[in-house]
Amino acid sequence: MMQTTIGFVLILTYTTIFNIYPTQAKELKTYIVHLHSPEGKEFSEPHKLEEWYNSYLSKVATRTNEKPKLVYAYRRVITGFAAKMSAEQAKETEKLGGVLYVRPESSYELHTTRSPHFLGLRQNTGCWKDSNYGRGIIIGLLDSGITPRHPSFNDKGMPPPPARWKGECEVVRCNNKLIGSRNFVSNHSVIDLEGHGTHTSSTAAGNFVDSVSIFGQGNGTASGMAPLAHLAMYKVCGGYFCLLTDVLAGMDAAIEEGVDVLSISLGGRAEKFYDDTLAIAAYTATKSGIFVSCSAGNSGPRSGSVSNDAPWMLTVGASTTDRSIRTSVYLGNNEILNGEALYQPKNYKPKVRPLVYPAEKGYSCTSGSLNNINVKGKIVLCDANFIIMGTEMGRAVKEAGGVAMILANNNITGRSVAAEYQVLPSSHVGYKEGVAIKKYLKSTSSPVATIIQHGTVLGVKSAPEVISFTSRGPSTITPGIMKPDIVGPGVDILAAWKESVDNNTRSKPVNMIHGTSMSCPHLAGIAALVKSSHPEWSPAAIKSAMMTTASHVSLNGHAIVDERDLPADVFAMGSGHVKPTKAIDPGLIFDIQPDDYIPYLCGLGYTPKQVQMIVKKKVSCSKTITEAQLNYPSFVVELERGESKTYSRTVTNVGKKDLEYEIGDISLPKGVTIHLNFDSQQLSFTALDQKASYKVTFARSKGHVDAAYGGGHMTWVSLSGKYSVRTPFAIIFK
Repeated sequence: MMQTTIGFVLILTYTTIFNIYPTQAKELKTYIVHLHSPEGKEFSEPHKLEEWYNSYLSKVATRTNEKPKLVYAYRRVITGFAAKMSAEQAKETEKLGGVLYVRPESSYELHTTRSPHFLGLRQNTGCWKDSNYGRGIIIGLLDSGITPRHPSFNDKGMPPPPARWKGECEVVRCNNKLIGSRNFVSNHSVIDLEGHGTHTSSTAAGNFVDSVSIFGQGNGTASGMAPLAHLAMYKVCGGYFCLLTDVLAGMDAAIEEGVDVLSISLGGRAEKFYDDTLAIAAYTATKSGIFVSCSAGNSGPRSGSVSNDAPWMLTVGASTTDRSIRTSVYLGNNEILNGEALYQPKNYKPKVRPLVYPAEKGYSCTSGSLNNINVKGKIVLCDANFIIMGTEMGRAVKEAGGVAMILANNNITGRSVAAEYQVLPSSHVGYKEGVAIKKYLKSTSSPVATIIQHGTVLGVKSAPEVISFTSRGPSTITPGIMKPDIVGPGVDILAAWKESVDNNTRSKPVNMIHGTSMSCPHLAGIAALVKSSHPEWSPAAIKSAMMTTASHVSLNGHAIVDERDLPADVFAMGSGHVKPTKAIDPGLIFDIQPDDYIPYLCGLGYTPKQVQMIVKKKVSCSKTITEAQLNYPSFVVELERGESKTYSRTVTNVGKKDLEYEIGDISLPKGVTIHLNFDSQQLSFTALDQKASYKVTFARSKGHVDAAYGGGHMTWVSLSGKYSVRTPFAIIFK
């Protein structure tokens, strides 16, 4: 588990909530009721829809002598409502004609000055100029609220909201930047008490704020990815928890009010899509033309831990930027090992001191435990783990008299380190560095060390790297769709905060935190840039543009690595690291219309009733396709020995009028070949929006492969040299 610098823990869990409401004669809970879409009925007025929903509750009342209480009457995200009722009433509700499914309330948890520059976004040039900084696009966030008077949300240079905007502001006064603020959490206002929503909002579309830093580090001009896009906050999380009924209500409002992009940095465990109400709501948003960006989760590096994995969502993993808040460990054998730390006091003077490792004697770096070992005046080596936060270890070391701390990763978190706030000089080092320190400790009876502070270091050539905590594929719900889709900056992200954590930044409060919660709004903001450049594009087209132009190499020209210092595979980073400067002009796109998902859902083995819950209309499932046949910008193919499978793809020309493409780079796992079948040796286009189809055959040899899966890719390259359209794939060896 990774942590924020100021103790804000970003994790991904799923909890069914019990006893939310006070116990009454019969214990009442909140349930979500899914209904058949009414044929021939349209509810243009909200009260008519509520009357229809209440008719179901009245029928329950005749059977149980007590009427359930309507909590939310959903208009868009699902055909259905939320109501407070007893377990007996929930069972009676499920028996009513027209009811598809009744499920109990559940809960999700909440899962920059440098990242725009790192992603190639420069003022008055390139992607920002071509997309007009996201002007005219409305980004909605489902989060913990917002700090409306933060300078990131000033409206300097902002146009008025589009005439189509129907949103409203609750409690706070809005402006041309923050054009909407709604609260859906009981006994709360839209004001952000956590800081999380403020941080994600400014990351997606914060306006320019000069001279931003934290504890003297990371100084620069802060802005979001789409600095001239509008923002609308839908507060659906009170504290760390976000009740599903509130999340649905927030999405319902966002769709009604006219957002273009949704950023959702929360999630739960992966579920079948007909049982995943967030996925159902996201489908409705997509059908309404809204791009949905979701966090992949912070449960990595465990395989199969990814959530928010529906193919109509963009599922975003986390990676590093080229900025390091660096400190080094200098050992008595003259070895220097680099790490990171946000707290680097100006009055600190490096001094060689005794080095101790409490774990050697069976003690942990926890409050009280260090009282049993002499650490006064010494540098203390502590082992990072998933239970105790690094800041807690630092406090324990300081309380026991230690003067500095080295926090060393285990083999699971590997080389993934972050600049965390501490109460004493420190250095968070990777696993290999920790092993080197422990080897040195055993080599001498009088080990010594010191911490050297370097401050902010830019241009780290190993960036981007896939961070250990980001959740990994394959998807457990739809293993034939590659997830996550893409990675973006999610480590040491400096953005707006609810209040100052540094006395020197009271007028511009910021915090540096990390998680897929941070990478998600990066991609939402970039989606706004693409949509601003191409307002007619579908959500799937925007998603394709980002995926097919993503990078798989770091700044040093080598393959992007993960926490093991090995090339990151497709289930760690999907199509690669986002490149917004390429995404606004991708050349070709793989488009998918909302109804195209129906045969895919039927192919998953879902019944027509289950598919209807997702698409909100009757289906027959007379046509099915396999997952790999969906016109997705990536492939996941299962192959047995000697087996071959063929799939088709259709691309749309969005580059120039006359273009020809040929196959460029092809990378294949051992024992696999591919064959492409199309009309000529090239894909030729004579007009914009013209489509072309081709077939790809994947074949596996009869030999043994000593791996569970292998990754690869194929690339279409325009003869002009301008465009390179990369399609990644994973081959599962059965």
